[in-house]
Formats: sequence, structure tokens, C-alpha cells
Amino acid sequence: MKTGIIIPCYNEEKRLNQEAFISFIHENEDYHLCFVNDGSKDKTLDVLYNMKDQAPDSISVIDVKKNSGKATAVRAGARFLYSQSHISNIGFMDADLSTDFRDFKDLVKTLKQEDKLMVFGSRNSGGSSKIERDFMRNVLSKFIKQFILLIIGMPIRDTQCGAKIFSREIIPVVYQDAFLSKWLFDVEIFLRLKKHLGVSYVMSRITEQPLMRWVHVDDSKLGTKDAIVIPVKLAQIWMSYNVLNINTVQSYNYGGVFELNPTTTEFSIAS
Repeated sequence: MKTGIIIPCYNEEKRLNQEAFISFIHENEDYHLCFVNDGSKDKTLDVLYNMKDQAPDSISVIDVKKNSGKATAVRAGARFLYSQSHISNIGFMDADLSTDFRDFKDLVKTLKQEDKLMVFGSRNSGGSSKIERDFMRNVLSKFIKQFILLIIGMPIRDTQCGAKIFSREIIPVVYQDAFLSKWLFDVEIFLRLKKHLGVSYVMSRITEQPLMRWVHVDDSKLGTKDAIVIPVKLAQIWMSYNVLNINTVQSYNYGGVFELNPTTTEFSIAS
């Protein structure tokens, strides 16, 4: 059984560290990399297929034809990996390797040894001083963090870290339905777990684990406009999950059937 890692990619042609990914997958046979091209306009897809050619049994490439955001890319990868019987755990990490493989493997180790449903990295809960962030991003992050804590109602310090790993059995709960937000889907993940399992049980089955290294890489896909609308999007998420009561417990089948019979790794996402 292998651990599947989803790597969403959008216009990553020039900054994707091919050597690092290839070296990792050649040295770790118990992992499978699933790259998801999110409608890139450059030659990202060619780069991904080049990597796949170097490790065809350990790398998958999913092509989402229309750029639809990280949420859709991660969900497409999760649904594909869930359909593969040899994949036991499924997670995701950023293409820029802001979280390195050592930290991610530590998350997987905790998931397995402590029988957790989810383990996720944290950039501000006791990790080393190697963690670096630019000033403005740090200020914005602190503001958004307080807003998110209010929405989810759980003592989680860093919901937005791009490194998370899930036990296979919880995948249907998290990824059955499409997300409301392209970039704030991490918040929705916690809300879905909370709604399905209850706060107490969720907190006993998930672990927030400090990262020893996390470096913000320039050329972020989130621009100034996105930063301005984030509070509005968060308010919409809160309204949808807590007032309109979408994604109710009855819509999930925890540990059961997750219907997916993919015949292709090419996805066309409707607007």
C-alpha cells in the first residue's frame, strides 16, 4: 500500500523542481505522486508528462482543462487516488515545495502510528526558526486566522498550511462534494469533518503538527484582489455551512462507498 500525494499545478513550468520530485519518488517506493494541471497556460503539462515518463508507475498526471482553482485540482486528485486500491492514505502539498518532503513524511508517520484520520502541518505552532514569511503576508495571515477560528469553532492554529494527509476512510467525507471556494477549501474541510463527526471526536482524531521548515515562495497565485475578497468569501462559507446547513451528515457515507469510476485522467470542469 502506498501514500498518494496530490500536487496541484498552475503555470509551474519554470519553477517546478523536477529533480527534487523525481529523486523523492525513486527513493521512496511507498509513495505515489499525483500531479494535477489546473488549466495552465504555459508548458506545465509537458513538464509533468516528462516527469511521469521517468517514473511511470509512481507518477500520475491529471489534466484539468479549465483553470478552476486549487480546490478543484486537489479534489480531482483525491477522487482519482481514491479509485486506486493500492493507495492507503491521500494528502496534498504545494508544487513550490514550501513544505519539504522531510516534513511531509513526518506527517504521514504520525497519521499511521497514531491512527489519525488527518494530520496537517502548522507553520506557527512551535516549529523551528527556519520558517520564513514576508511581512505583509504575515499581517494578513494573522487577521484571516482570527476570522477562520471564529468560523470553524475549533482550536486550530493554522488551517491554511498547504500540507495535509488523510486516512483513506475519511476521503469520502472530505471530497465527495465540490467546494464553495477555490482557495479557502481548507476551511471547508474542517467544517465538513466537524459537521460529520462532531467537535470532540474530530479533535481526538486529527493532529496539527509543527513544520520544521516552511518558506514562502515568491510569485504566489493569490493577488491583492484575492486578499481583499477573502473576508467576504469566509463569510459566505460560514453562512452556507452554519446557516443554510449545506453538506449535511446524511450526504456522506463515512468509511463506505465513494462512487468514482474514472476512465481517463483528463477532466473538463464546467463553469
